Amino acid sequence: MKLNCLIVDDEPLAIEVIHNYLERLDNLQLVAKCRHVAEANTWLKNTSVDVVFLDIKMPEVTGLEFARTLGKTPLVIFTTASRDLAVQSYDTHAVDYLIKPISFEKFLKAVNKAFDRKKELDLLAGSVQHKTLLVKAENKTFRIDADEIHFVESIRDHVVFHLANGASVMSYTSITAVEKDLPELDFVRIHRSYLVAIRHIKAFSNSHIELPNTTLPIGRTHKDDVLQRLTLQHIHL
Repeated sequence: MKLNCLIVDDEPLAIEVIHNYLERLDNLQLVAKCRHVAEANTWLKNTSVDVVFLDIKMPEVTGLEFARTLGKTPLVIFTTASRDLAVQSYDTHAVDYLIKPISFEKFLKAVNKAFDRKKELDLLAGSVQHKTLLVKAENKTFRIDADEIHFVESIRDHVVFHLANGASVMSYTSITAVEKDLPELDFVRIHRSYLVAIRHIKAFSNSHIELPNTTLPIGRTHKDDVLQRLTLQHIHL
């Protein structure tokens, strides 16, 4: 895989540092070097770009403001001389931020994160998975479409499938077994007792997930993974 890269910075020396680093890696291709956000926007409209190395403190339109207009792609790696400004990049879902002066080691770590994120996004884009579960309950076998499941709840020695139509189905199995049977990209384990369908999440915070008519807690041991998954898929409050 090769990533097409765009450099956006109003400082010529900073541009050349990133350019020189890009030339040291065969899997990175420079598309253009831009001194202004408007110029970068023109390139993005007409060229395939995977990663933007974006200075935060830009004239007229800041890098933060510009990044918020980009959506999921291209991926953004911020460059800045200010750690305080770097902290503000969190809500843009940037891959990483690099503090100037930028070492090649830090640059390489950021690029590796970009490759990992690109692979995950490609996987998510191609993961339209439709699956039907055969669930034994009440001396019957129920066919449950995965996309009809809001969440799965573990209660002692059984689980309850909570469905979009308001119905629920109880089965004597484990939540771990159910998790293995469901499309892993479509569901996230938020708690030892809860497995949630990502597509039905309406909102989330650091401690809770909101589904239609239900609010569920995020377990402490699952928090980092949950927030990373939801941020990656751009589910916002």
